[in-house]
Amino acid sequence: MSLKDEVRYVKEELSSDEKLLESAFRLERIYKKHKVKIWALGVVLVLAFGGKALYGAWQDHRLAQANEALLRLEKNPADTKALEELKSDNPKLYALYRYAQAVKKREVSPLKTLAASKDPLLSDLARYHEAVLQDRAGDSQYYHDLSLVEKAYLALKAGKKDEARQQLALVSESSPVAGIARLLRHYTLR
Repeated sequence: MSLKDEVRYVKEELSSDEKLLESAFRLERIYKKHKVKIWALGVVLVLAFGGKALYGAWQDHRLAQANEALLRLEKNPADTKALEELKSDNPKLYALYRYAQAVKKREVSPLKTLAASKDPLLSDLARYHEAVLQDRAGDSQYYHDLSLVEKAYLALKAGKKDEARQQLALVSESSPVAGIARLLRHYTLR
């Protein structure tokens, strides 16, 4: 390498070192100017992530308590303490437990209360089972085909074969109750 090349190389190295020092001084100036804002942002981020983690742990703890209360209720349905724990820790699971117990015991009054629930699934199922327990055909979005079969059956019992056929025609062929609908349709042919 010639002397000129070496001088040019040294100048380039010094130039890149100057640029590096210059950017370091710029960063230092920015840091000194905005030191409070930078630290405040750091503290806010740490608190936000820490708070989210604590809230998640608290939610998990409440769910674990609710699950333990549900398991105790399954062993002993008369355990009022477990029922209160379930109600306070997980109101949705409490409502579902009440629904299951009402259906199991064939009680209509708890189902009437649950039919007014804000949860659309629970409300729909409670209305449906309330109607079934009162020997009526219930309308249900989730048990739609089954309710059609029930309506057709009640129409057959009342001697209204045309109405039964119309209800059975609405049952989907891919439905689990399609076989029952076919049998009832066959029954209406006589």
